[in-house]
Amino acid sequence: MKEYDVVVIGSGVALSVVFNALDEGLKVALVDKGNLGGTCLNVGCVPSKILISAADRIAEIRDASKFGISAEIKGIDFPAMMERMRRIVGEGRNSLGKAIEESENLDYYKGEARFAGDHIVESAGERIKGDKIFIAAGSRPLVPPLKGLDKVPYLTNETVLDIREKPESIVIVGGGYIAVEYGHFFSAIGTRVTILQRNSRLLPLEESEVSELLAGELGKRMEIYTGIEVVEALNSPGGCTVVARDEKTGQQKKVTAQRVMVATGRRSNADTLSVETTGITTNEAGFIVVDDYLRTASDNIWAFGDIIGRQMFTHAGDREAEIAWHNATHESDKVRMDFSLVPHAVYTYPQVASVGLTEAMARKRHDILVGKAQYSDTVKGEAIMEEAGFAKAVVEKGSGKILGFHIIGPEASILIQEVVNAVAKGQDVKSITESMHIFPALSELITETLGNLG
Repeated sequence: MKEYDVVVIGSGVALSVVFNALDEGLKVALVDKGNLGGTCLNVGCVPSKILISAADRIAEIRDASKFGISAEIKGIDFPAMMERMRRIVGEGRNSLGKAIEESENLDYYKGEARFAGDHIVESAGERIKGDKIFIAAGSRPLVPPLKGLDKVPYLTNETVLDIREKPESIVIVGGGYIAVEYGHFFSAIGTRVTILQRNSRLLPLEESEVSELLAGELGKRMEIYTGIEVVEALNSPGGCTVVARDEKTGQQKKVTAQRVMVATGRRSNADTLSVETTGITTNEAGFIVVDDYLRTASDNIWAFGDIIGRQMFTHAGDREAEIAWHNATHESDKVRMDFSLVPHAVYTYPQVASVGLTEAMARKRHDILVGKAQYSDTVKGEAIMEEAGFAKAVVEKGSGKILGFHIIGPEASILIQEVVNAVAKGQDVKSITESMHIFPALSELITETLGNLG
């Protein structure tokens, strides 16, 4: 049995641990059954945002008429879009592969990892032992036990990247960020889209006003049904039929489309690792349980990224990897992972971005002030004719501490960063409102929002 200083399971966000360990002169084993780069590079952030960027350009061109511009889209080359995405993803994989190949003191086991004890891992027909083990084996699509679904050629966020022809119609089961992002993409390229969401609203974890506006905007170019449970999937001539039931009225609805996409959540890959042979524990949903220092219940084994199910975003996983490595290599000065500070964005049209608590969540524990401003309250917002988008701030009364901030509209993912920086540093509202902002720029939306607290 080969022995290593460090064994890393997963080649996504965990690669920083691999290279940090190599920089320390340690002997390292990397184990992964999938393509290098993990979910983000191969089936997540990178490919989806490449496609969505094209969808954004299409949406902007179609909106040009409000500026008095007559613009026409003469054609959409779907195969070219998909090929560009696959090429960029492939280049990323090749770059990582070269870095792995050229690294000394690193053994790469390309195969499924399974524990055979706390510090013993089996992969590719070999058993290896690690003094320290880092688990970042990710997640996979959660496919509900829906009647007939196994007989239908359904898509997920992974298999959708393999399609070669633009579907004329698609029904998306689910209403989270994957559902609305791909809903935006497909509707932009001319596919007839229907979204079926079991929850009473899209993006149910967002500020309720954000969800309401998003549903209204997306509803202008696709069919959206909320509070409706899908109960069956059937093959039908030319595609698939999804049978759903309205949770309030009990009435049935049938939607037929050329393709069906399931976007109902993610499940941890912990069940593929035989963690039951170790002291590692999992919760009811199957995610590995860690403390605030990212330690599992087994000594010298850390876990982070999607496999713990806390904040399933690449930037969160990257930070968790940094913290896990720091805590594994420092006897004192341990660092906690503060999951409440993780921001996120949803790349629909309009964009959504958020950090911290919603108003409803904050009111349960704090005395708060709430501020809101429209994009059109700023000169730049008026210039770009953004009438619907807005930002909302949730601030602790007295201290001025920003508890939450939520934006829906153009460049929301960029605008939120100023607030994220202030929140991360523990700064109050004045750290933003008393700093100089360029005029006229969309960043004035932030100061306008904080200036309307009440």
